Amino acid sequence: EGQLGILPHHAPLMTMLLPGELRVRKGGEEFSMAISGGFLEVRPDRIIVLADAAERVEEIDVARAEEAKRRAEELLSHHPPEVDHARAEAALRRSLARLRVVERRRKRKPGA
Repeated sequence: EGQLGILPHHAPLMTMLLPGELRVRKGGEEFSMAISGGFLEVRPDRIIVLADAAERVEEIDVARAEEAKRRAEELLSHHPPEVDHARAEAALRRSLARLRVVERRRKRKPGA
């Protein structure tokens, strides 16, 4: 995991994105999204994010994310042979990313 800040005239870059938070600041406005992975391309005049899935923080259903986390943890802890562990681990990473984005929002904006 890591962070990447991009300012105007950043060098061209292409990188893979892992599940996590995407924060965008444009002008005086900032918004956060939970992404499930994807790619980032930085060009001299624009930034392109191609996310597998994205949710604005205010649209995240916390109960649903917690349930997805619980199911993934249960599958991974019981090791049934028919379970695709890579998919269960990916589901766990996605649900944790969604919950972290909500928690960070609450810390930045108490009462939100």
